[in-house]
Amino acid sequence: MPIDFNPHIFHTPQVQIVNRQYSVSQQPSKDMFVKSEDSNYVGVKIEKKNFGKIKKTGEVAKLYTITNKNGACVSLSTFGATITGIKVPDKDGRLIDVTQGYKSVTPYEESPIGHAGGTIGPYANKISGGRFVLNGEEYFLECNKDNGKSHSHGAQEGFDIQNWKAKPVKGGVEFSYLKQEEGSQYPGNVSVKVTYMLDNTNSLHIKYSATTDKDTILNLTNHTYFNLDGAENAVEDSVLNHIVEFPNSTKVTAVNDIGIPTGQFLSVENTPFDFTKPMRIGDVINFDNEQMKITKGFNQNYCIDNYDGKTLIEVAKVKGANSGIELKVRTNLPGFQFYTANNLGKPAQPLGKDGLKYEKRSGFCVEPQIYPNAINTEEFEEKGILRVGEEFNREIIYSFSVVE
Repeated sequence: MPIDFNPHIFHTPQVQIVNRQYSVSQQPSKDMFVKSEDSNYVGVKIEKKNFGKIKKTGEVAKLYTITNKNGACVSLSTFGATITGIKVPDKDGRLIDVTQGYKSVTPYEESPIGHAGGTIGPYANKISGGRFVLNGEEYFLECNKDNGKSHSHGAQEGFDIQNWKAKPVKGGVEFSYLKQEEGSQYPGNVSVKVTYMLDNTNSLHIKYSATTDKDTILNLTNHTYFNLDGAENAVEDSVLNHIVEFPNSTKVTAVNDIGIPTGQFLSVENTPFDFTKPMRIGDVINFDNEQMKITKGFNQNYCIDNYDGKTLIEVAKVKGANSGIELKVRTNLPGFQFYTANNLGKPAQPLGKDGLKYEKRSGFCVEPQIYPNAINTEEFEEKGILRVGEEFNREIIYSFSVVE
């Protein structure tokens, strides 16, 4: 549930699709590690450069770019262990950037930009009242959302506004961060790692691991905004022509008037949330539905059928109408937030990589996660509790291909 901008009145302007060409020769070529023997990663290269100074700490953020043998690449900032860009081939073989982001660390640090591309934690999404009880002890977190009624995405402790350590590994980059208990509202010293690996099939693997020295709560995800026709298509409603399918989600979690789950599960059948078969976003986003009105568009937690915590399940397929690029999402987390950037577009929002402001519904997110507010919801079996001696190990895979 993003903290971004106040929504404005919906209207449907004519959407202009922009095609922009990128050359393989523009991609980085400096190899910073010994090539893997795994054929999926042979020829994968990494470049590192400065991404700007972080004003709060004086540190210099670094930007790593992983490029595979096809020329596809992903750029990652140490600030927030953030995805700042993903370039993949479209149906004409042109490399296009399919993710919203910014040219330097400054907008990520200083402006409210909806957590674009960031690693979200310590506890993704909302916690009602910022309150939870663990091992009989009551904890209170900063309430930064809904006029002080909820805690969201870690607030000022958010992992996406911390500068992580980074090192190249075979096929990618490993980011690490130590969340210290001192000065934190969350219990425990928590050691977190996020590893991004880009293989030669144009699949981006995101692997999360974490341990703690005191029982705590943890819920990690990634908050990338995608536009598969090219992120330079920043005008309002420019993702409404995307075709979406959620083949393994027949339920969503119902929410109250501020978007926090009630504990009730709703069947998607005969609702605008039914993407068990491919559906164009624009055909269903304006349906007269009370849950849709609360979230002002798609901003729902989808439950994953046959979830077991281990198996990587394909949870989403989204296709760009003009580029032919299809994104497939797999995960071993129990749910995912589908969000259509309903709250972007405020005048004060900084300009993006292409010098354009990202407007309302110019992007979408698929954020695999533990259900929102699970720690406080009796009906949700998995609470997001990480105990001493255990290790958090989950994965998200974003795979890109061209579909005619």
